[in-house]
Amino acid sequence: MKKYLFPLLATFAIASGPVLAASIPASNKLAFDVIRKGKDIGDYIITFRKSGNNLTVRLNTKVKVKLPLVGVTVYKFEQKSSEQWRSGKLAALSSATNDNGEAHSIKLGASPLLPASLWNMDIVKAHKALNTIDGKKMKISVRKIGNEKVSTGHGKVAATHYRISGDLARDVWYGTDGTLVKVSFAGDDGSKVAYRLR
Repeated sequence: MKKYLFPLLATFAIASGPVLAASIPASNKLAFDVIRKGKDIGDYIITFRKSGNNLTVRLNTKVKVKLPLVGVTVYKFEQKSSEQWRSGKLAALSSATNDNGEAHSIKLGASPLLPASLWNMDIVKAHKALNTIDGKKMKISVRKIGNEKVSTGHGKVAATHYRISGDLARDVWYGTDGTLVKVSFAGDDGSKVAYRLR
């Protein structure tokens, strides 16, 4: 059941200032419950801090999968990432990951590419991707599925559904304001994993 969460911080796409700004919620925070087989197994939290033309994005993922009844943890994933932006372009990115006991650490400098931690709607324009855990490049394609209503902690919201395929397989939904409202994918064991906006 490895690799449950890392694709959220695993890809790069071409940056776009206007879309970047639109993807930042007014509250400067996005919080998701990680749901597997109807159970809450973790959190995915994104915070934004703006100062003039500078933007800091911090992402924190914590997931634990336990055996039913006995409560023994059989899978654990933790990741902390920080993105530094200057005038709509990535200036630096750092990420530290514990993937079920396997540690990874990556630091990147300024780049014309953006990290597709999926909060940024520009991922739907990507054709190539870079895994920020192991540094491998991935080929992806994105298809628009259509407009749908998505359940969140604040009720149902209108969103556009996109399907990412190739070396990364994810379904993502963005609200009419451009913010991420849902992520869904299959775990290594075939179970469905979803990020549900609180």
